[in-house]
Amino acid sequence: MPLLAIFYTVLLLVSIGPQDTGINTLPVVCAAMLVTFAALTIIHRSVASPVLAIAAHWVHWMLFACSVALAADYFDSDRPAWLWIATGALLWPLLETIYSWLSIRAISLGTQPLFPRFTVNRDGDAWPNQRRFISLKEWLRDEKFQHIQSLKAELMEGQTLRVSVFNDAEANIRLQLMFLPQPSGNVSLCAVFTSITQSGIRLVTDNVYLPFGGFYPENWEVERHPWVRLPESLMCRHLRRLAGRTELLVPFTDEPINDLNQQQHVIERTNTDHGFLFPRSEHEEHGILTWEGRYRVWKEAWLLNYFGLPRRY
Repeated sequence: MPLLAIFYTVLLLVSIGPQDTGINTLPVVCAAMLVTFAALTIIHRSVASPVLAIAAHWVHWMLFACSVALAADYFDSDRPAWLWIATGALLWPLLETIYSWLSIRAISLGTQPLFPRFTVNRDGDAWPNQRRFISLKEWLRDEKFQHIQSLKAELMEGQTLRVSVFNDAEANIRLQLMFLPQPSGNVSLCAVFTSITQSGIRLVTDNVYLPFGGFYPENWEVERHPWVRLPESLMCRHLRRLAGRTELLVPFTDEPINDLNQQQHVIERTNTDHGFLFPRSEHEEHGILTWEGRYRVWKEAWLLNYFGLPRRY
């Protein structure tokens, strides 16, 4: 973000120049978008909101397109500004795609597993000490959710995913609250509601906004709502799904750590069987993700970044 802000600011100052005595609309528009982009980025780092991240992506795209026209104007191009804006708008997806593919390739060739194992969190830091999470504790208490276990998993060096697991009063609904670490040092919250029917169907309703792109087991019915950030609103959607089924639910009796690690194992095996992942024996030679897997991750990342739309699972 700081490097981008410096780049766009320098471009604006150079394009305006001391020779400009009148008002040029394009630099003014670019300046307004630069301020908007900076504000969205700063606020997003404070509250870790995926909605703000989507808005920042769109503003950044438009800012880049206008900056191309601004640079062309500085070099006294005789072509109209709208043509350069269109050129910049078409060039941006190409540049971002190259960057995304390099990032996905780095993840695929990395040593960190995509499905890390969880351990019990006994460090006393399971719940972030932030004001916005206090009301969440009160809501859990009002809805009779009981804390079952706190877990953690190492995502990469220095970054730990923390999960607090709750059951409702009848243990028919299990809630996983995932506290995702952000580069800014803040924490983003994602919620996962899960119920299991007597026939073995696992109903999952979550608001995870990270791209997955892979496959779920056949007995899983997953709905993702990254736009729904409040756990209480997400639970209403999960309850509507349960109300539309006639089967009885099976209460959760196993420990969350066993259930969650088993889920990780099943999902990894499913995605290996479907050609999304290379077998573990081939990771050193080919990486973790197959070419189809990398494409599916890139596609879902694009849809989430600009539209907040996950794949249909």
